Amino acid sequence: MSQSLNDTHSPPPDRPFSVLLVEDLASVRAHLANELRRAGVAEVLEACDADPALRLFKLRRPDVVLLDIRLPGTHDGYWVAQRMRELEPGGWTPIIFLSGLDGDLDVWRGIEAGGDDYLVKPVKPIVLAAKLRAMRRLHAMRRRLVTLTDELHVANQRLNEMVEMDPLTGLVNRRGFDRILHTEIMAARRDHTPLTLMLCDLDHFKRFNDAAGHVQGDVALREVARVLREVCVRPRDVASRYGGEEFALILPNTPRAGAMTFARALGGLLKTRGVTHPDSPLSPVLTLSGGITTCVPDDNTSAITMVMRADEALYAAKAQGRDRFFSFEMQMDTIEQRKR
Repeated sequence: MSQSLNDTHSPPPDRPFSVLLVEDLASVRAHLANELRRAGVAEVLEACDADPALRLFKLRRPDVVLLDIRLPGTHDGYWVAQRMRELEPGGWTPIIFLSGLDGDLDVWRGIEAGGDDYLVKPVKPIVLAAKLRAMRRLHAMRRRLVTLTDELHVANQRLNEMVEMDPLTGLVNRRGFDRILHTEIMAARRDHTPLTLMLCDLDHFKRFNDAAGHVQGDVALREVARVLREVCVRPRDVASRYGGEEFALILPNTPRAGAMTFARALGGLLKTRGVTHPDSPLSPVLTLSGGITTCVPDDNTSAITMVMRADEALYAAKAQGRDRFFSFEMQMDTIEQRKR
């Protein structure tokens, strides 16, 4: 199996504690491996020089590395430690250098290369066991920290979802709408694809509340939200409650003609739900007016300009009799389109 050394893999959280032992002398390696097992290490990985050490480090992700400074070939232990650090950006695996040298300069070079500790050979079993106990404690603490970080990340995601959700309808709220529209404008600008924004307003909804009461008004708003969720079938389609009885739809990769077809279907679906309007001059059931704007965003396109165009189109839809959608760019409404 061919894989780049720059690929990274995280070890499974329940994997036994493992040590990668990099030592060129077979007799010394066998002695240290035996001492590691006696100290309770479940898995000892062995390598005799730089290349197999890096392969094992990448594929097996040991919990600790015991690394001899002097290795055969062109690369020494300092070089290997530096490469190991490059293979785990953002991660940290303890590296303990092994060497017959005990000068201050050697210790300094080891720390600079990415090492965490330094043992002078021959290594005393009691010292090796003590170092391992310390590293295992650090390893356990790091795993707990990773777990807590993951839990915090999930909690933050849920909090963000709650902050951007309208509690009455379950749709994205105005805050979420602003963020998503900005993101989709940048994506459409990058990909040169059309983006459609619809602003929708329930027709004569104040009269609905005055006649039926705000409790029934809330029931109607939740039913409208269900209809909007049903029509937003693609993963990136977003239905939001823009405010009061006003809703907004963000439809990526939707051209003008497709937006008009979508709007006609939405208006028709709401009517089939038959939400009774007790005091509408238009219809015995709740209806919807909407403004549509569609563009392939350029450098001058912003969330503000798109909302302004959609709002102007919504005003035109109301001015032409409501119960319709009006396209800012096409300068026609869904009633005119249906007659064609």
